[in-house]
Amino acid sequence: MSKIIELDKSVIPACDVDTIYQLERIVSNTKGVKYIKAYKIGFNLVFAHGLPGVVEAVKDIRSDAVVIYDHQKGGTDIPDMGKKFANRMKEAGVDAAILFPMAGPETQKAWTEALLEKDVGVLIGGEMTHKGYKHVDGGYIHDEAPEEMYVNGAECGVTDFVVPGNKPEVIELFRDILINECGIDPVFYAPGFVAQLGKITDAAKVAGDRWHAIAGRGIYNPNKKENLDDVTSEEITNAAKELTSQLYV
Repeated sequence: MSKIIELDKSVIPACDVDTIYQLERIVSNTKGVKYIKAYKIGFNLVFAHGLPGVVEAVKDIRSDAVVIYDHQKGGTDIPDMGKKFANRMKEAGVDAAILFPMAGPETQKAWTEALLEKDVGVLIGGEMTHKGYKHVDGGYIHDEAPEEMYVNGAECGVTDFVVPGNKPEVIELFRDILINECGIDPVFYAPGFVAQLGKITDAAKVAGDRWHAIAGRGIYNPNKKENLDDVTSEEITNAAKELTSQLYV
């Protein structure tokens, strides 16, 4: 597959809002911002408005937008469901989908292959931004599992990976593994900024030449207003410009 995002570095608004109107305001007020090309959508909008309708809402405003679907978390079912998932992504016009293959390597392989067969890009996640995920932090996931998810992803032909932006030491670790053990130059997608205290400038030091910062509330509600509809267009645009300005510092 070609690059999911043609830009080497960018900021991806995470559109975890409630209404199509709020989504449209994010896209409308960031489409002219340099280094914004893609938008991440998730279950909150999709459950309420349907995947095709949400994708259409983005591309009606910006036809060149890359739409990334985050099932939160995809790849956690049996292998046979991968083709059904891939079919829905393709039919809705999704450009790429995020998988966190916690259901094991057989599911990871089947779902990855199904998406790639439909020419839908695949982003593999393993490590997460919050506490209580891995066993060492009191979570359910054994400590080596994220590394296995990334390595297995590389073996399936994936080059794009989701890593925690608020854990730069983890980004550095997995970049080293993917380069030196898997022989690929990974493209990273990193959430965990602003509201989760990560700094784009810190991630930029270890993420390599091609990576994308994912930011949600830091763009669509930078001043933490109670009602998202009260956020002004200028606030959204200015927040997006401020974050993108940090990519090349």
